[in-house]
Amino acid sequence: MCFLRRPGASASWIGWRMLRQVIRRGLQSFCHRLGLCVSRHPVFFLTVPAVLTIIFGFSVLNRFQPESDLERLVAPSHSLAKIERSLAGSLFPLDQSKSQLYSDLHTPGRYGRVILLSPPGHNILLQAEGILQTHRAVLEMKDGRSTFIGHQLGGVDVPNSKDQRVKSARAIQITYYLQTYGSATQDLIGEKWESEFCKLMRKLQEEHQDFQLFSLASFSLWRDFHKTSILARSKILVSLMLILTTATLSSSMKDCLRSKPFLGLLGVLTVCISSVTAAGIFFITDGKYNSTLLGIPFFAMGHGTKGVFELLSGWRRTRENLPFKDRVADAYSDVMVTYTMTSSLYFITFGMGASPFTNIEAVKVFCQNMCVSILLNYFYIFSFFGSCLVFAGQLEQNRYHSIFCCKIPSAEYLDRKPVWFQTVMSDGHQQTSHHETNPYQNHFIQHFLREHYNEWITNIYVKPFVVILYLIYASFSFMGCLQISDGANIISLLASDSPSVSYAILQQEYFSNYSPVIGFYVYEPLEYWNGTVQEDLRRLCSGFTAVSWVEQYYQFLKVSNISANNKSDFISVLQNSFLKKPEFQHFRNDIIFSKAGDESNIIASRLYLVARTSRDKQKEVIEVLDKLRPLSLAKSIRFIVFNPSFVFMDHYGLSVTMPVLIAGFGVLLMLILTFFLVIHPLGNFWLILSVTSIELGVLGLMTLWNVDMDCISILCLIYTLNFSIDHCAPLLYTFVLATEHTRTQCIKSSLQEHGTAILQNVTSFLIGLVPLLFVPSNLTFTLFKCLLLTGSCTLLHCFVILPVFLTFFPPSKKHHKKKKRAKRKEREEIECIEIQENPDHVTTV
Repeated sequence: MCFLRRPGASASWIGWRMLRQVIRRGLQSFCHRLGLCVSRHPVFFLTVPAVLTIIFGFSVLNRFQPESDLERLVAPSHSLAKIERSLAGSLFPLDQSKSQLYSDLHTPGRYGRVILLSPPGHNILLQAEGILQTHRAVLEMKDGRSTFIGHQLGGVDVPNSKDQRVKSARAIQITYYLQTYGSATQDLIGEKWESEFCKLMRKLQEEHQDFQLFSLASFSLWRDFHKTSILARSKILVSLMLILTTATLSSSMKDCLRSKPFLGLLGVLTVCISSVTAAGIFFITDGKYNSTLLGIPFFAMGHGTKGVFELLSGWRRTRENLPFKDRVADAYSDVMVTYTMTSSLYFITFGMGASPFTNIEAVKVFCQNMCVSILLNYFYIFSFFGSCLVFAGQLEQNRYHSIFCCKIPSAEYLDRKPVWFQTVMSDGHQQTSHHETNPYQNHFIQHFLREHYNEWITNIYVKPFVVILYLIYASFSFMGCLQISDGANIISLLASDSPSVSYAILQQEYFSNYSPVIGFYVYEPLEYWNGTVQEDLRRLCSGFTAVSWVEQYYQFLKVSNISANNKSDFISVLQNSFLKKPEFQHFRNDIIFSKAGDESNIIASRLYLVARTSRDKQKEVIEVLDKLRPLSLAKSIRFIVFNPSFVFMDHYGLSVTMPVLIAGFGVLLMLILTFFLVIHPLGNFWLILSVTSIELGVLGLMTLWNVDMDCISILCLIYTLNFSIDHCAPLLYTFVLATEHTRTQCIKSSLQEHGTAILQNVTSFLIGLVPLLFVPSNLTFTLFKCLLLTGSCTLLHCFVILPVFLTFFPPSKKHHKKKKRAKRKEREEIECIEIQENPDHVTTV
């Protein structure tokens, strides 16, 4: 064998090219042998996956257990707020039945909350009898205590800004805290009390028609988070039926011999049983279910059915005169290389999402499950579905009907039958099969792409409009990327018609003027009697409404005309006079004293701060947190600030976006490492551009569609990376390797080869998303929006943007044209020489 080298071509470039060809052919050879193995032992490869599904499927029913710790799932696993909570709890242990609390400062604990809302134009303060009736009804349940704080009135009307007296209010909020610390029995009693509390509120709402009651308990968030999976059960079954129907119809043809409707159906079922097996493995390994895992069936289906439809297209591209076992092997050789590559990328990206770098437990658990699902999906496609393809090929070779599995009658027999019988039982090619080069070209999607769409999209008059369309797409995407907001609000993960969401909306409307009460903890000894220290404390608390023993004590000293400028006087008056007065006794829990001999010291204390906020309270609370923390390091006063909501807000944006950045880096690294090894460097280059365009498009458009960066949208963005590669890679690699005369002809052949599978898969995927619209949950709305954008942007790039842009830019196809002309000229010259030398054997030439 000799190798021809173009002038100027370096030896290293030829070496890389040879290496790429060797790797590619080696992979194709391996997949060919895998296909032969499956085709020779179809029963084995059909039975093993089925047995695994039966074994692991029972564990789904026996070991199903929902995750009950919502904070563990959606709050950042490692955050400064959790350390601050631990320190605050060690300094000031809570006994919620005895302590005078201004808010649930360390942990939400167990509680019951109720908002009483008067009708528009009415004053809730005039409904005193109804409020007291509700209050007494709750107290009669025992084991509870009420706490009223300054910002517990909503829709307040203050006629005089100087007087600050409340004239009327639209809503009032009451919180009842329970003692649950100390034993598991108390916690069970508290859980029972919360259930009865919610039932009581529903009953009181029926009795009181003059105002509305909205209740919330500590378990409400978990209950309404888990409610999504309950609401979505029937809709997921409907989604499965829609995908089955779409896959069956799109795999059908008029040709009753070559039609493969059952293969489309069996392909979807293959993905389903692989997902069931993955779920069984998850529960066997002590995994706990949560509602974010609802996305896994859709993610797995989008990837698995792509492999199914590509194998079907690969089967249709094989020669009909080959034995069915060889056709299966050729289909594997043609398809499984790319499918192996895309499955590997899925595994790498979601594997990185499951790494310790991921700070959100829900994302980590989801990615771990996706990795198992992808592995099983790949195994089930080449084994279980491959076996189904073998049996279908055997039926086709023996000329059995693709639906009824009976022998197709001869043409003479059909001619004597009615038209309807001929339509049902005719293969459509009995008269012309010996002239037909590829009967599968008559598939309706294939026919539409070849005869109509390919000519239209590559028309020179259409290309300018496509360029304008892409500019509009890029502009909206860029505009959306500039408006990204993090989704630290846990309400975005709850069922939309749940009591928690109704309560949160009402609280945002009427109680958004003040932030949650923030605990301000001074954790080191401090000279409170020093004027400089007092000024520093005032400066730190400026801009807040402070509930402080320090300010109250200073005011007490001023009114009582007592001088306490030194340590002994300050602490003596504080202990012996101030804290013994009934109106100040609740401050005892806010100061920690230590005694060394006869001398007492203040080693720690706490204050309470409330900030004025606007409608976007959550964003402003995060800003307050970001401003206060650096001051604890810059000032001489060592303090921490904490509220339970900080656990969910602390560095949430960074924690959520990190998995996407890691996954994107993994994809980029993978493509760069294979840049000079796999298929063609320009294929990888175009793939990187396409994936980036789709990812940024989905990110920008979902932001414009009011989707925040929460754990669900982040998982969808990771999936977008893989979904776009899954569909763009075969199209791009076929294009760069094509040897037609022009780029236009190359993109036409690429669309003709892979367009059917892409269109079948994306259509099934998008149709399967429709039932999610009817699940009343914010989580499923986010899932629907993100996945709809993922499928739509991928479809737009595969069928509109890439077919046009690839005709403008490299790779050039001119050298292929020159090569073909040179070969043809050389062949003509050889034939002419043979004719001249052997005139008697012209006919044999």
